[in-house]
Amino acid sequence: MSPERINPPELSPATGFSHAVAATGSRLVFLAGQTALDGSGKVVGETLPEQFEVALTNLLAALAAAGGAARDLARVTVYAVDVAAYRECSAELGRIWRRLAGRDYPAMAVIGVVRLWDDRAQVELDGVAVLP
Repeated sequence: MSPERINPPELSPATGFSHAVAATGSRLVFLAGQTALDGSGKVVGETLPEQFEVALTNLLAALAAAGGAARDLARVTVYAVDVAAYRECSAELGRIWRRLAGRDYPAMAVIGVVRLWDDRAQVELDGVAVLP
């Protein structure tokens, strides 16, 4: 069974996320924070959208290695060093998300942080997936 996205009509419209996700499955997958690291451990991408695309690709690769797919994501947390820049890029980030992960949005939060582990990293994503 895949996660059920719940968006109550009395809440503001959920654009690019779901207000709640109910999931029943046989396997939980906890995904570590992923930044824009390439295979050699170097941050790639100069812009926030470039780094977001690599970080999301990395998150989905970890999920695929555990036997899951983007539709199995129940929760994703985005850590951004510049929330204002994240909001400014939100349309482009949404297009990247839809291209890589589709429109089955998990419950999400964006949290502003002072910095990430690698000081060149602008964004990090972690998540929880429920596999059937």
